[in-house]
Amino acid sequence: MKLRTLLGASVALALSASSAFADVTVKWLHLNTDPGIAAAWEEIVKNYEAAHPGTKIEMQFLENEAFKAKLPTLLQSNDPPHLFYTWGGGVLAAQSGTGAIRDVTEAMDADGGKLKAVYSPALVDGLSIDGKVWAVPYQTGLVSFYYNKELFKKAGVEADQIKTWDDFLAAVKKLKDAGITPIAGGGGDKWPIHFYWGYLAMREGGKAAFDAAKAGEGDGFKSEAFIKAGQDLAALGKLEPFQQGYLGSKWPEPVGLFADGKVAMLLGFDSTPVQQHNVAADGKGLDEANIGSFPFPATSGGAGKLTDTMGGINGWVLTKNAPPEALDFAAFLTNKENQTMMASKNLIIPAAVGAGSAIGQPLVKAAAEQLAGSTWHQNFLDQDLGPAVGRVVNDVSVEIVSGQMSPEDATQQIQDAWDLDH
Repeated sequence: MKLRTLLGASVALALSASSAFADVTVKWLHLNTDPGIAAAWEEIVKNYEAAHPGTKIEMQFLENEAFKAKLPTLLQSNDPPHLFYTWGGGVLAAQSGTGAIRDVTEAMDADGGKLKAVYSPALVDGLSIDGKVWAVPYQTGLVSFYYNKELFKKAGVEADQIKTWDDFLAAVKKLKDAGITPIAGGGGDKWPIHFYWGYLAMREGGKAAFDAAKAGEGDGFKSEAFIKAGQDLAALGKLEPFQQGYLGSKWPEPVGLFADGKVAMLLGFDSTPVQQHNVAADGKGLDEANIGSFPFPATSGGAGKLTDTMGGINGWVLTKNAPPEALDFAAFLTNKENQTMMASKNLIIPAAVGAGSAIGQPLVKAAAEQLAGSTWHQNFLDQDLGPAVGRVVNDVSVEIVSGQMSPEDATQQIQDAWDLDH
């Protein structure tokens, strides 16, 4: 019996020596629906678990809107996830004030800043609030227009001639005249439409308009730039550019329409050229050589620049009582080796310094290069402005484009929500 006990102790010591942790389940909450990313993550989890006997990574999934709706409740429950996805911005700032999530600054700065050095400084800053880091950087992203080259050719539209919003509206008219549905719209979720109002506000007012509005200066979100953005969006809506029933269409349905060649354009993510294959009716989608891209157009007389970009700054947040293994796994998931593997499959624009060189798909690579040259990268407004104001931005964007609300009333609602929240 004594020998057996000693042998057991030896085995336990050997296991603890091969793994810093033991008999722990890390609950990892995500909202990914892409099979390619899921397969890459499963490979990373398998490798991590093999190197850390006794540690299990449990992948938990919530659909995008359910994730946003249920996360606040989950964080205050007796069974919160240990690790969850973030878009940063005001939502992360709000979470940081609840006591439900963990400040990871000390971990980032430990050992001479070894962990922090893995990531792009801009992304670490983007996930920091008042000098404290609240998430482990994972990826960045770009929202831009993707188009079907064959349908553009059929309608006589040249993408490289679309520089201004007026050029864009003219292209929409040409496509409609050719019997082609110009754009896939996702009004059911609302946030895909907020990209239009958000980008137009960026183009009309530039960074200065947003800085002033957030600081409570002048007319705030009721200033001329934001009203003009609404007028620009209303002009698009009057052309009826989206597919029939777009107000009920939820992501990734619009991507599927684009993949099936039923619409000419999609205002989507840098991952669109690759991910569209997975949601196509035939399982194949468009040939990637048939897809082109262009930046969101400038507005005549606007203060913003064509090189100002909108997109995600994403990371992984640890909850208050997450075990040490959760941080260890987050660091492993986002290390240069694993980020390079995901970049090589054109799945993400990675946060790890140097990993982006592995991107091979020309359009994804072009998005990464556009981000590298960005003069101002604006996080999604429904994240940046906080959950309460963000919901209003999403709502009014759909109401403007569908002709249900005036640009002036929309900006008044955004300002009212901002005042209430601040």
